[in-house]
Amino acid sequence: MTRRDVLDSHAHTLASGHAYNTITEMAQAASQKGLELLALTEHAMAMPGTCHEFYFLNQRVLPRTMCGIEVLFGTEANIMDYDGNLDMKEGLLKRVDVVIASMHIPCIDPGTLSENTRAYVKAAENPLVNIIGHPDDGRYPVDYDELAAAAKENHVLLELNNSSLNPEGSRRDPVPNDRKMLEACCKYGTQIIVNSDAHCSFDVGNHAYAYSLLDEMGFPEELIVNRSVAEYKKYINRFTLLK
Repeated sequence: MTRRDVLDSHAHTLASGHAYNTITEMAQAASQKGLELLALTEHAMAMPGTCHEFYFLNQRVLPRTMCGIEVLFGTEANIMDYDGNLDMKEGLLKRVDVVIASMHIPCIDPGTLSENTRAYVKAAENPLVNIIGHPDDGRYPVDYDELAAAAKENHVLLELNNSSLNPEGSRRDPVPNDRKMLEACCKYGTQIIVNSDAHCSFDVGNHAYAYSLLDEMGFPEELIVNRSVAEYKKYINRFTLLK
């Protein structure tokens, strides 16, 4: 199946502390791979080794066009508790271009299925959250029907994370979990986004594992925002908030 894939909205630079390339190098890689848009989403402040909040405050100085493509600057915020609270204040969330909300072992201990689901759903109910990041880690079991329904209701994208699906990745049981998530998205008509979660320039725009699973499942193209920058922008703070 031929798929249109014009963007990558989850990638990290040196600023995140455990990634390996600069902004320019990541933009160059995206341009060379034919992408139209790249969003660089550094880990927010609770992640060990990442940047200070001043880094996000100063992103206004960065150009939004580089190497012939559109480049956005956002954050992968950490869900800190089972009420879906994030490690970035509202005022700062409003200033970055795009907000992903994710759960990471250094920031929140795995809970029960009910607790994890509540954390994701509450994060999705935050009007400043655009994407729920990699909700496929078996260490954080989740009710995918409840999550997909909440994402649909709150106009939030669910992420199919290519890095999760890498056999060398650290997340537990991503393939069966992503199958369940995608089935729930089909059931509720929930839009997804395919992202690389690149931590080096070589992985920018690498969605091979994700699209292999989507093709295997016959997942409908109309539920994947990667097909169109215009569709993607309907979900993203930089284009939906009055700043």
